[in-house]
Amino acid sequence: MRYWKSLISTIWVFCCFSFISGHLFASGLPDFTELVTEHSESVVNISTISHVEQSSQFKFQGDMEQLPDFFKHFFGSTPDRKDERGPKGRKKQLQSMGSGFIVSEDGFVLTNNHVVEGADEIFVRFNDRRELKAKLIGSDKRSDLAVLKVEADDLPAVKLGKSKKLKVGEWVFAIGSPFGFDYTVTAGIVSAKGRSLPNENYVPFIQTDVAINPGNSGGPLFNMDGEVVGINSQIYTRSGGFMGVSFAIPIDVAMEVVDQLKGQGYVSRGWLGVLIQEVNKGLAESFGLDKPYGALVSQVLEGSPAADAGLQTGDVIIKYEDEEIGLSSELPQLVGRTKVGEKVELTVMRNGNEKEITLKIGELPNAAKASVETAAPIAKNSNRLGLNVRIIDPKTLADLNLDSGVQVIQVMDQPAQRAGIRQGDIITRLNNQSFKTLTEFFDVVDSLPSNRAIPVLVVRQGSPLFIVIKVED
Repeated sequence: MRYWKSLISTIWVFCCFSFISGHLFASGLPDFTELVTEHSESVVNISTISHVEQSSQFKFQGDMEQLPDFFKHFFGSTPDRKDERGPKGRKKQLQSMGSGFIVSEDGFVLTNNHVVEGADEIFVRFNDRRELKAKLIGSDKRSDLAVLKVEADDLPAVKLGKSKKLKVGEWVFAIGSPFGFDYTVTAGIVSAKGRSLPNENYVPFIQTDVAINPGNSGGPLFNMDGEVVGINSQIYTRSGGFMGVSFAIPIDVAMEVVDQLKGQGYVSRGWLGVLIQEVNKGLAESFGLDKPYGALVSQVLEGSPAADAGLQTGDVIIKYEDEEIGLSSELPQLVGRTKVGEKVELTVMRNGNEKEITLKIGELPNAAKASVETAAPIAKNSNRLGLNVRIIDPKTLADLNLDSGVQVIQVMDQPAQRAGIRQGDIITRLNNQSFKTLTEFFDVVDSLPSNRAIPVLVVRQGSPLFIVIKVED
């Protein structure tokens, strides 16, 4: 009898222990159900339509697995949806998709630049199945961000968090439209912070193991408080699909870009005017450093803020304000986010000794100013052609061997669409007349005769090309 009592007691204790352990283990895992229900309506699907020359299409011949590892932007694409024949030849209508999210109740939407780049039409589809046409307010290629605007009110905007507060190992989740499957939820942890990617010098990416695939581009990355802490932007892949490594733009960086795009239509970044390289063990020793860190100045550009402040080739920048420079890739991120004209203090190692240098931050040259104008009304003169244009700075004109011209930053409507004028074209002559200012350009537009073929000379990808346009008033 004693044996059976002992056995029953043992089984009872084991069952209780198993139940409690299982309960504790289960409760230790995050539950995303309420968060997803609460925040899905702030996420949108973005689709675009663009028209391209067939000859511009590129098809890879070979086995994709033979390609080396690479960082890749990701968004779905469904080509050949419709063919069109125009006066200049056959064109294809391409349709692509991506994700985005609502950042304000009055209709501003944030997504990736590569989702909407080159699009002729942009559409935003909401959680309630509504679909609205969107206007591109501004875009920034360097940070891969774009701001859209739809005409709607009382929209469910996301809550914005602080990406600086993220910790490695913290749970995060994404909502997006991979492969066109709307409102797909995936989850994982923060794998690393402050990642620098090839050709992406100005964004300290958040690395996660959240499953991200084509169509997730521009979608939000949430923390467990339901706050957006990043924008899913890139993956590391050999096959084109998710392989356990994905990257998001920190929301702190993104909102700085958004504020500039909404306020002035372009992003202004700080500039030192130096070329830098990584410091390895051998270089550290030769420059009197106790370990490899900092950014080694390999060239100081003439006339730059660095040159004016006395920075020299061979200096190792080890601190920017109060931030120690561990890797050289950290310096451009810090400089780029500094306001133009602000004074900063650098700590450099020169001839084995530390030296403090104060300089005034300049503006990064050739920044993609006004890739699209702000939300302010377009000048009425430009609407006659269906174009939005900007004046070109003298240096760019000189580099292109041009005397004058305006650049097309948006093709909005007929007759420019029908004539085949594209975003990025430089119009140098209109109806055989040149112009040096926007006012002169608009005066020429106003004087154009109606219902008559008019020659337009454009420079496209460095080559001059005449296009015929007809204004129908």
